[in-house]
Amino acid sequence: MLLAALQPGDKPKIPVSPNFWTPTESSTFAKDTDWLFQFITWTSTVVTLGVVAAMVYFCVKYRATDRSKNERPTSTVDHDNTLEITWSVIPLFFVIAFFVFGFKGWIDLRTPPKDTYDIHATAQKWKWLFQYPSGYVSDTLHVPKDRPVKVILESQDVIHSFYVPAFRQKMDAVPGRYTYAWFQAIETGEFPLFCAEYCGTSHSDMITKVVVQEQADFDAWLEKAAKDEEEQALKNPVAYGETLYNRNGCATCHSTDGSIKVGPTFKGLYGKTESFTDGTSAAVDENYVRESIEDPQAKIVKGFPASMPTFKGKLSNNQIRAITEFIKSQK
Repeated sequence: MLLAALQPGDKPKIPVSPNFWTPTESSTFAKDTDWLFQFITWTSTVVTLGVVAAMVYFCVKYRATDRSKNERPTSTVDHDNTLEITWSVIPLFFVIAFFVFGFKGWIDLRTPPKDTYDIHATAQKWKWLFQYPSGYVSDTLHVPKDRPVKVILESQDVIHSFYVPAFRQKMDAVPGRYTYAWFQAIETGEFPLFCAEYCGTSHSDMITKVVVQEQADFDAWLEKAAKDEEEQALKNPVAYGETLYNRNGCATCHSTDGSIKVGPTFKGLYGKTESFTDGTSAAVDENYVRESIEDPQAKIVKGFPASMPTFKGKLSNNQIRAITEFIKSQK
């Protein structure tokens, strides 16, 4: 249902799953996770059906049809040791098995190998940004196939949760600390990536995708993407500014058509005099835009909440300049 809200070009091309209950098994530990899920599900189903069947049988067998015939002196035998030990010990073995297999799976999920390919992921309302070791940033996650990848998670504002069902991997992104999720994709394709923690009114907008490529294709994509972005920044800073506006989640809070969102609209903003909650005012120029990006709490515009996170250190000078040019163009 959530995927239906995406534009056609943004929708992941999800491989068809051969499993009835679960999505395709696309990471190294997906198979073990599914096996444990099936084991617990079917064991619970058998136990539940057995208990219900026994309950119905005893209800029928010992129903009160004729009280005078069924009333007998109380027996001195009040329990069966063999039966009680049996129905206690057998479930105990299953509980121990649940713990052992579950604990092993948890250890595997929390113990990445030493040679992982590290990607930094920043979650914010309501966008994911992924920064690769080369410095390139994208709003979709690209990873090489058959190589362990560690995604180092951080949050700009509230608790979010990195969740890729096809990889059976989920981890919270918590403000003020780093967490991580690791996986090794075993097939190429595109897979949905969700935020699994309700993080605000546009929580459902935090849908993107993981693109798994062969190592050579991944290297070629990363090189081309960085080169294209640099050329775009030099040739057309306004268009590059629009790309950054959408990629960094600015569009979530700042409209370009004059409509009111969480923050002031960009339409007609440049050159306008803004009034702030501390009683001061200032004209919107290059310095104001830069300060608002790097230190958004310095001047809070009247009528809007102080909810914008800082982008200091996350945007280069060229990128701030491009965003400024984009704001200038919104007349």
